[in-house]
Amino acid sequence: MRADGKLSFEAPTEKEAFDSYVSDPARPVPYRNRPVEATYGPGSRWYTWLTEDQRFVHNRPDVLSWETDELKEDVVVTGNLLANLFASTTGTDSDWIVKLIDVYPENYTLELKMSGYQLMIANDVFRGRYRNSFEKPSPMKPDEVNKYAIDLHAANHVFKKGHKIMVQVQSTWFPLIDRNPQTYVPNIFEAKESDFKVATQKVHRSAAAPSHILLPVMKN
Repeated sequence: MRADGKLSFEAPTEKEAFDSYVSDPARPVPYRNRPVEATYGPGSRWYTWLTEDQRFVHNRPDVLSWETDELKEDVVVTGNLLANLFASTTGTDSDWIVKLIDVYPENYTLELKMSGYQLMIANDVFRGRYRNSFEKPSPMKPDEVNKYAIDLHAANHVFKKGHKIMVQVQSTWFPLIDRNPQTYVPNIFEAKESDFKVATQKVHRSAAAPSHILLPVMKN
């Protein structure tokens, strides 16, 4: 991740740099576009939501996006994907959702309805309380930068020439992921309304804290 929403194949060199957003559990980022039909009801998009155009959240103030310039050649990705996120929060617990996206050209003549489409290729969520251990969760220290290794699983995908690669980061994904109160409580399912707090999230992109995605790129 680089300055001005740019995604680069070159590592950052800044001494200190980050992008931030405010996460409000009372206004969570939805996992699919409204209206959200009953999961198994008539016309439900539940079965295809993973391919839904991510532009519906792209300009939300609580979603960060970085994208490459138009690719000069195909980028073939095959294998396991890993997001190394260096992040901090003003709260004592936080969720980090990372999405890898294929952005189609703005004028996609092969299929015009796909022009500018943001197709999600990989995704996952990591709950900050488990950063040190899944057996022994612990509160986060406000404003402390932690490294989160987020498994995005395996993918076999070609980012075609003329497309862009995008990464989005957010802290809510409702109701796919239950709302994190962003205040550490032993059991989130027993959290009180007063436990749910607004938090400022920072994704760091400096030389010492270079948030990035590890892509297994196949050479031509």
